[in-house]
Amino acid sequence: MMGRNETHPVLSLRDLTVEIKTRRGLLKPVDGVSFDIAPGEILGIVGESGAGKSMTGNAVIGLLDPPARIAGGEVRLAGTRIDRLPPEDMRRLRGKQIGMIFQDPLTSLNPLLRIGDQLTETLRTHLDLGAKAARERAIAALDEVGIPAAEERIDSYPHEFSGGMRQRAVIALALCAEPSLVIADEPTTALDVSVQAQIIALLKRICRQRGVAVMLITHDIGVIAEAADRIAVMYAGRMAEIGGVAEVLRRPRHPYSDGLLNSTPAASAGQARLRQIPGAMPRLTALPEGCAFAARCERAQDRCRQGAAPRLEADNGRSACWFPLQHGEVEA
Repeated sequence: MMGRNETHPVLSLRDLTVEIKTRRGLLKPVDGVSFDIAPGEILGIVGESGAGKSMTGNAVIGLLDPPARIAGGEVRLAGTRIDRLPPEDMRRLRGKQIGMIFQDPLTSLNPLLRIGDQLTETLRTHLDLGAKAARERAIAALDEVGIPAAEERIDSYPHEFSGGMRQRAVIALALCAEPSLVIADEPTTALDVSVQAQIIALLKRICRQRGVAVMLITHDIGVIAEAADRIAVMYAGRMAEIGGVAEVLRRPRHPYSDGLLNSTPAASAGQARLRQIPGAMPRLTALPEGCAFAARCERAQDRCRQGAAPRLEADNGRSACWFPLQHGEVEA
């Protein structure tokens, strides 16, 4: 069984490419994506719907539905390559080494089983525990995520929990086997604002304490600002920018990053209408020859329209743009 290795990033992607064969041609919803996530670090991945965020997470965890497949690059967990593992080996990794938190907790919890049964089944599947020890550990997991009277509520069904409590139970389910990586896909979108803040604080606290790496997928810049250490901006399946949260939010270099920030209510305060990025993201079946963002970018020049944008290497903190907003070194 794969263990933690502090000499490696917990998760490392290099030129990850996902392809889907369709009648209209070959689509690449994820195209050459590279990044690392260190132990105890939260990497927030943000972008519009269809940018490739969730597809990247599904590729990492081995949940791509055919005809989607990993066509290039590699995925490493604690230094060990996992993108070529047989399905049964990947199944053993899920839950034990990789935890998953989905947007809607009702899709993650079996409505016909008690919360405790779902937790103990996961614990006994991945850890060498008896029934009594697994139940005690399940109670401790629910208590850790803030479920009141966990010893009594462990025998409740999902419908007997509120939305916030169900999401806490999902977090307990994702973390109970002590994974080294958690992929959280829009974990707060379906929750009230006050409950969102509680869930974010809970996730940050537990991950810091355990040294768990988190891949936080969201479209909400506010969630990224509150929870993440670094931010990766995706557009049309590619990485547009990556860097520290404060750096990117205060001094975005890619025009798309700047457009996302300017489209928030805070940036539009005092104006009659909310700012927006003109146009729409191109369909994967009709990507332009040059930069995919060029048609929506006020800074676009001939070089942007005639040739592909520069590739963003893993964790270099720069933007994949020929003419970045900051006058740093232009990528080649």
